[in-house]
Amino acid sequence: MTALYIPSHIAPENRNEPALWFVFQNASVAVCTDADGPCLPRCIHVTQYGVEPQRTQYLGIYDGQHCYAVQLGESGPLPENWRFIGLREAFAVFDVELGALSGRAFQILEWDRNHQYCSRCGTPTLPRRDERSRSCPSCRLTTYPPISPAIMVLITDGGRRVLLARKSSWAPDRYSALAGFVEPGETLEDTVARETREEVGVEVRNIRYFGSQPWPFPHSLMIAFTAEYAGGEVRPDGVEIEEARWFDVDELPKLPPSISISRRLIDTITAELAAKPSQPGSTPFSMSAK
Repeated sequence: MTALYIPSHIAPENRNEPALWFVFQNASVAVCTDADGPCLPRCIHVTQYGVEPQRTQYLGIYDGQHCYAVQLGESGPLPENWRFIGLREAFAVFDVELGALSGRAFQILEWDRNHQYCSRCGTPTLPRRDERSRSCPSCRLTTYPPISPAIMVLITDGGRRVLLARKSSWAPDRYSALAGFVEPGETLEDTVARETREEVGVEVRNIRYFGSQPWPFPHSLMIAFTAEYAGGEVRPDGVEIEEARWFDVDELPKLPPSISISRRLIDTITAELAAKPSQPGSTPFSMSAK
């Protein structure tokens, strides 16, 4: 059963029951080890363990427990049975809902840290009571935790193949769907078409929404689509994309980890393509790849 999360920015005034704590140092979150494996600290306040937060943000209620995010300094000892793990590892260790809340906690702390001063006039900002934001008492500029929307698209060829690409910073045998950030003034569909054209040189049609996933690296919202090939020759741009190829659903390369929506997108669509009966006399579009 999915745990219920009720977001809030207003902490309870008189809490006497243990809360769930997301304790961060840089982009790593603290876990404590018990018989069931890594888990988040659960206590009245982390200061009882000798941990001194630089900043604290209330997150709301998860599974009936109050939740807080705290940020520590660059260094400092942890309690004996605590250790830090990276956010990507946390996504794999925690269930989906708790992993997403870990990402939310990190993004809110980063926003709070990065907006202590007004970007317009330099005056120290103040947290507002009525919403999660920081306001400048001088020029009245208000800032909110930022979200950067990015699209992801898996292109099919009309048969059993999907177009996958690889960045130079990835392992030589790892591929994924195309992705890119939304620019000002664009619709999501505009971004799908532009990113596909810019990164691999092909046109697409029949763009359809698949799903979305918050991605706190640093503060993205990944919005996944499918699309059909509509023309052009596959030509990687050599900047964002080092290599792009068509892969048959039975000959897929190494893919992203299961925690990402890119893997769910690829697994879902290739399974659907593999299950389709072959149509006599039909062949997929003819395309070359370099």
